[in-house]
Amino acid sequence: MTKGACLCGDITFATGARPQGASMCHCGQCRKQSGGIWSSAYVKDDDLTISGPVSWFEASPQAKRGFCARCGSYLFWKAHNEDTTSFSLGAIESPSGLKIEKHIFVGDKGDFYDIADGVAQQD
Repeated sequence: MTKGACLCGDITFATGARPQGASMCHCGQCRKQSGGIWSSAYVKDDDLTISGPVSWFEASPQAKRGFCARCGSYLFWKAHNEDTTSFSLGAIESPSGLKIEKHIFVGDKGDFYDIADGVAQQD
């Protein structure tokens, strides 16, 4: 079971499914919302239980982002045309047993760091 929560604990989530696609996103939207890189994995919507008052922000015509209005934790990313939801790896309880599989949107990454872990990179 993978469980997570926001910083204040108002929002919790859990899944019994194995999270997929563990990645680190370097896009400008994630950078602005998280302050840097946002790491996430996803599961099918039917396999994810979310409790608490998630605030959703329509960041683009393609997707929305879920966060806690009380503490500001950025927890979820949901494409409008997909049946999966991504959740923040930073919000889950350890140990997760997950390993980052890829870096995404590296063409938009900040200029203040390098990616030097040898993991696959995608623009």
